Order: sequence, then structure tokens, then C-alpha cells
Amino acid sequence: PTPEVSMAADSTDRPPGGSDRATPAPSLGLVSGPYEFDTLRVDVADHVATVTLDRPEAHNAFTAGMQQDCRHLWTALRSDDDVRVVVLTGAGEKAFCTGIDRNEPFTALDDGPALYGTSNNFMYDDPGDWLGPKSNDLWKPVIGAVNGMACGGAFYLLGECDVLVAAEHATFFDPHVTYGMPAVYEPMKMLDKMPFGEVMRMSLTGNGERISAETALRMGLVSEVVPADELAATADRLARTIAANPPWAVQGTLRAIWAARDLGRLGSRTMAASILSAATDKAALASGAEGFTSGERPDPRTR
Repeated sequence: PTPEVSMAADSTDRPPGGSDRATPAPSLGLVSGPYEFDTLRVDVADHVATVTLDRPEAHNAFTAGMQQDCRHLWTALRSDDDVRVVVLTGAGEKAFCTGIDRNEPFTALDDGPALYGTSNNFMYDDPGDWLGPKSNDLWKPVIGAVNGMACGGAFYLLGECDVLVAAEHATFFDPHVTYGMPAVYEPMKMLDKMPFGEVMRMSLTGNGERISAETALRMGLVSEVVPADELAATADRLARTIAANPPWAVQGTLRAIWAARDLGRLGSRTMAASILSAATDKAALASGAEGFTSGERPDPRTR
């Protein structure tokens, strides 16, 4: 089978456990790196952490070890004040991520009656609980730089990014139904990033269709499409633009927008004043007022 088929996401896989767990690293108390993992590369410069899914030989498919590495990283970044913005991408030019590595244990095909390796099917731990930054309570901007195929379980990551940019050759698809698996968690995440009809079509056609980068741009899934050799620089430039702003103002804005998405317009208004108060840094506010009065303005990029 082709790589994207053999490594397509499987929403019935077990979370990290037992001998599959990677050695915990780094300590959750680590601040300002260096960050070292078996399945991720992390480079920090100028308040930007570039995180690379580093399994190019497997199209950056995730394993139990990568799930644990992601959870450790997102948790550590919560207390690393040197990191204001994250760029998330995949190693190589072929794939961002192709979901779960199907060489991992597949308990749904075991001899037991239950699907998930538990005593009954009411008990299920979703891989996305370990993979996504928002699922691990990281409220700093995450820019997804899609450098090739993104399918199935990749949407656990893309669905929790704040801005997506893509290389011209990037493609998006969800192969679950082609291989007898209902697509459940992944399309639920993507409903907030794609129109209903597009999520439905992608999920029902399975491995039979691909969404091109240009189509993704047209539907609003990604905000910019660039040649592959410009993707890293494009994501980095955007990250540095965001990181140049006062961090509490940025993070409070991020939290407010996600609250509005999750709770709706009226529901989010009930916590708007609390977010505003928590995110207002009086020193940054005074500095901003001084900068505005000075008449100095940044030289903006028009896109």
C-alpha cells in the first residue's frame, strides 16, 4: 500500500501506554529549552519555537511516543516566557503528517469484543487529547506550516492551530471511511476551519479525493499558499510579526477568539471582561500609548 494509505489516521487507536511510552523529556518544569525529544525537533529563536514532527521516513505519522512528546512539549511551553509563538511543521517535503502510524498496535482488530483494549467500549482515550496544543491548555499562537500531505489524524494538530499556511503542493484528505473506519473526532475539529459541506465531502469521499492547497485557500482553511521553498520563511515571518507584540495582549486576544468560537457570541460575552482584565499588562498598555503618541508606525506587509 502507498504510505498515505498505510499510515492513515485511525480514531480507534489507544493512547500512549506501557512499553510504547517514550522516555519522558524534558522535565515539565524546564524553561527556555533546550528541548530534546525522540520524535520532535524544537528550535527556539527570537521568541519563536519552530516545532518539527520528525519522522520523515514514516511521513511524520504519529506514534504513542510522539503523542507523549507533544504533551510534554505543549505543557512545558506554557511556562516558557521566552516562547511567544509556535510554528508547527513536518520534516521533509512529502508530508506534514499522515495520522497514526499503522505499525502501532491496532486494538480494534484484537480477538476481544471491545475496540479500545479496555473492558468495554464506553472507555476511550482519544489520541487528540495528547497531541493538540489547545487540548493541553497552551494558549500561545500556533502557526501550522503544511509542507505536504495532511490527512486523518493530522487534523488533531491542524484543528488546534490558529493560522495555517501551506506549500503549493500540500494536500488535505481524510481516508477513514475508505478503510472501514468512521471519521469522527477529526472532522469535528475541522468544522470550525472549513465550511460544513467541504468537511462532509472530504470525510465521505475518503481516499478518493484530495483538497489542493489552492482549494484550501479558497475555502479559508489556509490563509496563504507559497512555493515549497518559501514556506519556512513565510511561517517564520508571520510568527515574528506576532511575537513582536506584547505577549499578554496577544494571548488574551487568542483566548477571547477561541472562547467565542467554543461558546458562541452570547456565551463568550459572559467571560469577556474576565479575559480583558487577565490579559491587560499595564506596563505594555503604557508603552503602547507612548508609542501611539509618538507617531511612529510599523511598516506593514500587505498580503
